[in-house]
Amino acid sequence: MPIREIEVTRGIVEGFTRDFLDCLELDVAVVGGGPSGMTCAYYLAKAGVKVAVFERNLHVGGGMWGGGMLFPRIVIQEEAAGIVRGFGVNLQPFHEGYFVGDSVETVSKCTAAALDAGARVWVGIAVEDVLIREEDRVAGLVLNWRAVELAQLHVDPLAIESKVVVDATGHESDVVRTVSRKIPGCRLFTETGQVIGEKPMWADVAEGEIVHLTRQVYPGLLVAGMAANAVYGSPRMGAIFGGMFLSGKRAAELAVELVEGA
Repeated sequence: MPIREIEVTRGIVEGFTRDFLDCLELDVAVVGGGPSGMTCAYYLAKAGVKVAVFERNLHVGGGMWGGGMLFPRIVIQEEAAGIVRGFGVNLQPFHEGYFVGDSVETVSKCTAAALDAGARVWVGIAVEDVLIREEDRVAGLVLNWRAVELAQLHVDPLAIESKVVVDATGHESDVVRTVSRKIPGCRLFTETGQVIGEKPMWADVAEGEIVHLTRQVYPGLLVAGMAANAVYGSPRMGAIFGGMFLSGKRAAELAVELVEGA
């Protein structure tokens, strides 16, 4: 049956509006749709937690798409293989304790698993600020279209509330840096009280520390994935991604504890 163009428009606008309104009050808001953020959202949704992912780009997956230097393959160590295989990804052994995965397959199946579990994923939406409530606790996000940000237009943002926020923005650690910059006298839960910044590449050390560094960095704000290493001064790791998935799972566990205690 033919459909009028305005009916296409109606379906899109009504569908978006309905689903976005449902995300105005969340248990957990995850910023960044890379491997740690999407894994975090998957485990939260499986646990029955109301969660949405906000990704500024028009695609999710973070640095996985390009693999290593545009070779679309990633390395996963044994400790994280179970998580990745749980998404349905086919991993090939190549070194004792290590596997190679297709980066496109990994992104696609990880994302599909999170969506199937009940997580919402919003692309093209940038986080430009946070909500702060009593006792200087992070209580939500301030959002705008990424296109507005890139065009440098003066358009006021909108806000959503969340009991917990997870910064999974990667090397930039954007949410944590915003909190550190905008709250007078802010002291993060780091050695210096500020974002320390990531060190040069040392994959073995970085992978060993990333789960340990996945933690609450400010009341109501967790840090996961490469953002955790950047905030706490650990090295970067390159195209080995197992720690990202393990960090995302750990962030979900911590977020559940915070939500239940809220």
